[in-house]
Amino acid sequence: MTDFSLNEIAAALGAQVQGDAELRVRGASEPAAADASQLALAMDPKYSDGLAKGHAKAAILWDGADWKSLGLEAAIFVPRPRYAMSGLTSLMDPGPEIVPGVHAMAVVHESARIGEGAAIAPFVTIGRDVVIGPGARIASHVSIAEGAQIGAQALILQGARIGARVRIGDRFIAQPGCVVGSDGFSFVTPEKSGVENVRKSLGDQGDAAQQSWTRIHSLGAVTIGNDVEIGANSCIDRGTIRDTSIGNGTKLDNLVHIGHNVQVGEDCLLCGQVGIAGSSRIGNRVVMAGQCGVNDNIFVGDDVIAGGASKIFTNAPAGRVLLGYPAVKMESHIEMQKALRRLPRFMAAAKGDK
Repeated sequence: MTDFSLNEIAAALGAQVQGDAELRVRGASEPAAADASQLALAMDPKYSDGLAKGHAKAAILWDGADWKSLGLEAAIFVPRPRYAMSGLTSLMDPGPEIVPGVHAMAVVHESARIGEGAAIAPFVTIGRDVVIGPGARIASHVSIAEGAQIGAQALILQGARIGARVRIGDRFIAQPGCVVGSDGFSFVTPEKSGVENVRKSLGDQGDAAQQSWTRIHSLGAVTIGNDVEIGANSCIDRGTIRDTSIGNGTKLDNLVHIGHNVQVGEDCLLCGQVGIAGSSRIGNRVVMAGQCGVNDNIFVGDDVIAGGASKIFTNAPAGRVLLGYPAVKMESHIEMQKALRRLPRFMAAAKGDK
């Protein structure tokens, strides 16, 4: 494990050091569990008691903390603790061990082009005409299908699947088991189905005949911008004709599903178990908490924030904050829930009047 001086850590965080700036640490820890070689993370006064229980010589502290009275030899002060965590973890995370070069047990098509400095682990399969950018790291058991293009400095972890003709930008991160470019879930019946009738009538299946589903094949692919991250076991379906697309800087959590033809904008944050149905468009900087669902063929505007388990059935204008099933303005949902909780008292009072 690499060790770091407090000066090196402060420089990476754009922070200030007080005390022994040359003191070296080998990792980070919660204050109460820290040993003498670790940097304690006590960025809020509520963690001060933990410092007395642990053995850290140095800590990251909140602004204004008296580091000497806390028994420390040195301290780093950061103005925005959670943002500092991003810099600290980036500095200390060594990343996966993938030996540079192409491992002898990888299967790489002769027409594939592998960029300078790339690292290809054993049991990786790379298909015809694939392009892998410089500095990319591909862990074991990854498959990359024919015609796919992956940019520079990509990190594709164990068991990920990249489908045919998928195009991915620079600094892409794929967590284990994710699938980019699976076939879209699109089926049709020879005559109108009960589903089509229900969509039109909002409840009546009509006289739809019993019939089997026929697949509509996906001729499109998936296009992904720069600095995109895809979580473990997430799936992005390729488009029917046009590509499904994910904009620059967007991050997908684990178990997220993006349906065929969906367009997701830039710098979006889609948390675990979010599902976006086919042909919907998601604007820029949209945040969807866990288990949010988006109906097909609708538009969610820029800067929308949707609370956990919200179900968005209609177009959402830019900047709207949503909650509920169906999703409404968050303040409206809260008032509705207050009214619902009062309902038993109202009913009891109404019965008492009779």
